[in-house]
Amino acid sequence: MPPMRGAKRRRKAAAEKKAAAMAAAAAGDNGMPADWWDGFCMRMAGTLSSIEDAQRFQSVFKMPRRTFDYVCSLVKDEMMVKSSSYAFLDGTVLSLEDRVAIALRRLNSGGSLVTVGSSIGVNHSTVSLITWRFIEAMEERGSHHLRWPASGEMEKIKSKFEDAHGLPNCCGVVDTTHITMCLSSAEPNCKVWLDHERNHSMVLQAVVDADSRIMDLVTGWPGSMKESSILHSSGLFKLCEKGERLNGSKLTLSDGTEIGEYIIGDAGYPLLPWLLTPYQQNNLTEPEVEFNRRHSAARIVAPRTLAKFKDTWKYLQGEMWRPDKHRLPRIIHVCCLLHNIIIDLQEEEMDEPCSSSSSDHDAKYMQQLCRLEDEKGLEVRDKLCQHLISDWGWGESASLKRKVP
Repeated sequence: MPPMRGAKRRRKAAAEKKAAAMAAAAAGDNGMPADWWDGFCMRMAGTLSSIEDAQRFQSVFKMPRRTFDYVCSLVKDEMMVKSSSYAFLDGTVLSLEDRVAIALRRLNSGGSLVTVGSSIGVNHSTVSLITWRFIEAMEERGSHHLRWPASGEMEKIKSKFEDAHGLPNCCGVVDTTHITMCLSSAEPNCKVWLDHERNHSMVLQAVVDADSRIMDLVTGWPGSMKESSILHSSGLFKLCEKGERLNGSKLTLSDGTEIGEYIIGDAGYPLLPWLLTPYQQNNLTEPEVEFNRRHSAARIVAPRTLAKFKDTWKYLQGEMWRPDKHRLPRIIHVCCLLHNIIIDLQEEEMDEPCSSSSSDHDAKYMQQLCRLEDEKGLEVRDKLCQHLISDWGWGESASLKRKVP
């Protein structure tokens, strides 16, 4: 190796001096290392404000310290397989917390590899390698945080929807959002990813509960597919059609008939016995108008969840430059796992369900419409609407018959 020239030597000496100063500042009064977070703050001093420490931590990682520590415990074994392979630019080996912090910053900041690396003091290639190791570790260790609820858990979910919105036996809300991408016009099959708003995108379909947990997800399909098509291609559809999902306790009506468990969705979905959509025709009866109102109030939890989800994990919010379409679904999945973990670990402290004031998760996307209505679905929706009349106190005079124009 040739000797370093003067300018290069001075730069190296300055970097080493800065690293030593940061290490000293991060140490306690007795010279011993302080909390990991203190040292990390020093490395990110240019990006952190002087607000309270707990708030500052949450502003950086979008989760409380307790949740961060839990995530570290989940991925420890996989993240530390090559314990000395990754280091800061000053040569300091990255700890477990450093590695998790880097991966989380990559996912929640929306910054490029270079931007994230520069803000923390690591090479951009290190950011890339660590983030992907984290994705693999979370898939391996955190998958139990995203699953269809057991029967006892589902009863609690149904109670929350009924108590809040007066929809008995409702198990969740389904909705979709677009993850936009920037693809080269020369790329094969590029048009497949072109959606109805002329953006290249990948679709995420999620079923959420009353507390904004994601219970089921489907992703990887191109933006050119409609909501109804993605639903029909999903495992959720197949399981529900076979009676292997949404097969819990039924609602018994006054005439002795029963209504099974169901989820709700917007007008972009087909009306099915287990997926109830709003009435779309004109000249609705008063009970139908009220059903739509309650349906809409309950349904808002899904778009708000997706809006908060994309706002937290900004990696998925912007337009990604030529993303790896094979890895992207796995990254989306892990962001969903992290979304649920944050809710699960905060549950005891929360008085209100996790929500966002905004429901605009697909800015500039027009509502898709699906006119498919299963005959059994029509019957179930009308029976449920009729059942709710007594709760509304309108008596037997209220009718479900169409008003004559």
